[in-house]
Amino acid sequence: MPQNSAISQPPAIAYRDRLNSWAIARLLPNLQRTVVARFYSRSDTEGHLQCLKRLIPQASFILVFDSSPEDKV
Repeated sequence: MPQNSAISQPPAIAYRDRLNSWAIARLLPNLQRTVVARFYSRSDTEGHLQCLKRLIPQASFILVFDSSPEDKV
């Protein structure tokens, strides 16, 4: 069956890049943030977030779902 090459397909995202969707970000002054760690599942992220809040109580951390691939390595 012939395929229509005029239909453009969106670029495929590598499986490795789709794994680490959940992240912990540290909130910094002047509305800046930095990603501290990335995780496969939300429950792993929540557990590590609780530990970070206990270890560094003066810092502000948030749990985020990061769907943008430009920042991932």
